[in-house]
Amino acid sequence: MTDAADNTIEYVSNSPEETIQFGRRIGAGLAGGEIIGLTGPLGSGKTHLIKGIAAGAGAAECARVSSPTFVIVNEYLAPGARLDVYHIDAYRIETTAEFEMLGFDEICYRRSVVLIEWADKVADALAHTGAIAIELSHLGASQRSIVLRNPPRYLAEALK
Repeated sequence: MTDAADNTIEYVSNSPEETIQFGRRIGAGLAGGEIIGLTGPLGSGKTHLIKGIAAGAGAAECARVSSPTFVIVNEYLAPGARLDVYHIDAYRIETTAEFEMLGFDEICYRRSVVLIEWADKVADALAHTGAIAIELSHLGASQRSIVLRNPPRYLAEALK
């Protein structure tokens, strides 16, 4: 893992299990109130990473984390959980207005973490949110590049 001077963290995962484990480290380092936009082609590991982030954040029922392509938003909430986790799949969203109608503003609060797959489809809505950007890409059959841009200092420190 490298931590570049431009506030970028790069990580190479060699398996889906490593992607989930790296996600756990990200989730454990979150304080709440974060918005994380994930981009990458199909099969690049976005949902595996989210599964790990949700587990690390203490979300309920992490085993049921799946891409909410048709539901659009999955909530992983539990009494006593450290953080509430919301998982949005923006793949089928056509406009910024449609995204905002999901109640995006209502799920962004101090104890929540909002994870958005296909964040490039709603980039305009995220432009002024200070969202952490995570880009995933294929390096091989099971190897993935995971690049975090704009992580807060406390998260960068937790990932060292």
